[in-house]
Parts: sequence; structure tokens; C-alpha cells
Amino acid sequence: MKIVNVHEAKTHLSRLIDEAVAGESFVIAKAGKPLVKVTALPRSGAAAGRLGFLQGEIRIPDDFDSLGAREIEALFGADAPP
Repeated sequence: MKIVNVHEAKTHLSRLIDEAVAGESFVIAKAGKPLVKVTALPRSGAAAGRLGFLQGEIRIPDDFDSLGAREIEALFGADAPP
């Protein structure tokens, strides 16, 4: 896998992105130490297709935001006298 330093990555970012999209992932390093790996996201709608895959299958209760509130308050001493 190709390793490029931060300066080179900034200078040639467009080209490096094009290469990553074409399947050539690369690593950006600073002072010779690898920091991040750049790789293309899936082009198909596979990742986006997962959004909403349980639509109509589950129900979130109206009081969801307050579930367990009494227990949580008790844990933090809300019931204790001042």
C-alpha cells in the first residue's frame, strides 16, 4: 500500500482521491509514522440501502426520552434531601 506524507497528500489530494476511488487505498504519514488510511466508500447504494431497513417493523414508545428517568435521578441523588 502506498504511503504518502502529509505535505504530499495536501499537494496531490485530488489525484490521490481519484486513485483511492479506483481502488488504490493509501496511508498518510507524518514524520514517517502512519496516521490514517484513505480508502474509497462503496459506490453502490449498499450502505445507503441499509437506512430504514426496519421501517414498519419496530415502534419507539412516545415516552422513550423519559424511560428510566426516575431510576436515573435516584442514582444521582435527586431523591436525597439538600
